[in-house]
Amino acid sequence: MFWLLFLSCAMFADSVGEAPDPDNHSLIEVEIPAGTTARKVGPILQTAGAVDDGEDFTFYVRLTGEGGCLKAGRHQVSRAMPAKKVLQVLCGPPLAEDEPFTVIEGWRIHEIDQALAAKGWALPGEYTRMAAQPKAFSAPFPLPSTSLEGYLFPETYRVDPERFTVKAFIQRQLDTFSSTFWKGPGQDGDALKGRTLYQVVTMASMVVREEPTAAQRPMVAGILWKRLDSGWMLQVDATSRYTLNKWNDRKAFLKKLRDKSDPYNTRHRLGLPPTPIGNPDLSSLQATLEPKASEYWYYLHDKSRVIRPSKTNAEHEAKRRKYNVY
Repeated sequence: MFWLLFLSCAMFADSVGEAPDPDNHSLIEVEIPAGTTARKVGPILQTAGAVDDGEDFTFYVRLTGEGGCLKAGRHQVSRAMPAKKVLQVLCGPPLAEDEPFTVIEGWRIHEIDQALAAKGWALPGEYTRMAAQPKAFSAPFPLPSTSLEGYLFPETYRVDPERFTVKAFIQRQLDTFSSTFWKGPGQDGDALKGRTLYQVVTMASMVVREEPTAAQRPMVAGILWKRLDSGWMLQVDATSRYTLNKWNDRKAFLKKLRDKSDPYNTRHRLGLPPTPIGNPDLSSLQATLEPKASEYWYYLHDKSRVIRPSKTNAEHEAKRRKYNVY
């Protein structure tokens, strides 16, 4: 009986692992982010068009136990390759690339634009202009109509400066958002728990700026969702920084806080800000999907960036005085 079961599994693995298009030897470039496991590589391959069904590929990996040696970076595969060959390629040395480029969690389009221009890979403003054209890009999730802010996934990308184009880079960021988040915890409506993807991304963009520690982000997300759902002002000061040229320009920031006409001023306006205020990382997106319920309604950070939550406004103000935070 055992041998029959073993033979059945082996035959099924062979079937699932067949090449999707044996006659198509065109090379497809696939990027494997650092830390990707073999069981998570299926959606990445499907997004790139290298396989028809990422779940089947993942099932093949589970049945065979192959692919435990993935190398981060860019690889070239084809639809003529069976699953076994694809895994061999992904476990081999990646394509030569010259430089890493890190998009820091929470960065706005504005900061990414500046970093690319500083590298000399794009003209100043070029990235911003392209990110304002969502229709020029593809994604398996709904894209906003006017700006890709929030969906430009922060990650360290391996970049070949000689082949770099802004449009291709933005598409890579959207593909990474898809393979890392959308096809993971955010892949269906049930996972969004009654929110739209845009609401989740917008909230996560605040969470990443409000809380520097990934472990504390679920509590902050819980407080902010509770405020929103209860009809409270969000009172997230980070939103008033969004349109500043320099995020840490304190004088301009204090002026924004007093501007009741600013649509991003969540001290004076109900609801979420009009758009995401940056590009959240995976921990912030996950915290937003899985917020931690608590008795708290307020929070602040002391000089050591330790979060100090409070149940009431009076308690919150007392902690402001105690930790000298204003």
